[in-house]
Amino acid sequence: MGSVTNIAGVPSLIVDDEEDLNNFDLLVDVRGKDEYIGELGHIHGTKLITLGDDLDQFLKSENKNRKILFICRSGARSERATIQAQLSGFSNVINMVGGMLGWNDKKLKVEK
Repeated sequence: MGSVTNIAGVPSLIVDDEEDLNNFDLLVDVRGKDEYIGELGHIHGTKLITLGDDLDQFLKSENKNRKILFICRSGARSERATIQAQLSGFSNVINMVGGMLGWNDKKLKVEK
């Protein structure tokens, strides 16, 4: 079972397996579309909401109480998205440590 920890003030999930994602209302991948369908693939059920204007619009309209996991390539952009969501009033947002690189390293399932 993965563990949620606080890394530099950002709630972060260290994933062990796919089941670690079951407790989230929404999985948001903040990479670009080319990355989402590219070499690293994406996690089944994720919603592609690119960092920038798309994320800004999403944060304005989304329910601030939903439990959301942010995902990117390595964990850096999803960390920024998590912080941005917190600053926008979201209380239950978490960054996925290691991103899709870590997910693929663990040989977990991806879609392309």
